[in-house]
Amino acid sequence: MTATEQETRDNYKQFYPVTTRWMDNDYYGHVNNVTYYSYFDTAANQYLIEQGGLDLKNASVIGVVVNSSCTYKSSVAYPQRLEAGLRVDRLGNSSVQYGLAIFAESADQASAFGHFVHVFVNRETNQSVPIPADIRTALEKILY
Repeated sequence: MTATEQETRDNYKQFYPVTTRWMDNDYYGHVNNVTYYSYFDTAANQYLIEQGGLDLKNASVIGVVVNSSCTYKSSVAYPQRLEAGLRVDRLGNSSVQYGLAIFAESADQASAFGHFVHVFVNRETNQSVPIPADIRTALEKILY
């Protein structure tokens, strides 16, 4: 997909509501660009926790972000209601690339879209390891 293309709701398999906060707005009166990455990270990790059984405090294997991008198409602002769309674009042995998008509530066109790449590592050694079976099963469910 090129930067001139537009992501639509139909391209995503899982959605989470996003609660904007007053502090998300910047001086120009819209959600600051870096905040979208926080929304992306929250959606991906919420899915891993709820669907993949990730235990943030005790898991011996965790996902770390090694690459990300975001294309901005239209502004959103507090107190707007948003939704984060999530899918899996690529699933490897130890990594996953998520496709993510932020939609104004009920909007068909994304206000922003991008990707996150998680590499799964041993928490103690920080060495890459295969994606745990429960997480892999959950990720396969939203493979695009």
